[in-house]
Amino acid sequence: MSTIIKRAALIAPLIFVAWVATMALVMRFSDAAPAAVVMFPSEGFIAALPSDAAVISAGPATVTLKSDTPDFAARLYAAGALLVLPAGLTGCLPLPGALANKG
Repeated sequence: MSTIIKRAALIAPLIFVAWVATMALVMRFSDAAPAAVVMFPSEGFIAALPSDAAVISAGPATVTLKSDTPDFAARLYAAGALLVLPAGLTGCLPLPGALANKG
């Protein structure tokens, strides 16, 4: 195996972990995301949710939630979430047509 492939195989998981950690920190310390994704929720997580949390979708490994109140991620962690990531962010680039609507 070439050295470049070995390095890429070693660096790729580190980049992924750093990206997930960054996203978790963004969600924890800002309310910029319109929704939250809880990864690997526990059995009683849905029952322990804050009353203002709306479940958008639920699957075996994730639950997507929405709330308009501040410190939503902190309240999800208090309800038993292991990892809370932002959902619904548009990213760094504007949506197509967003620049045309300004004016």
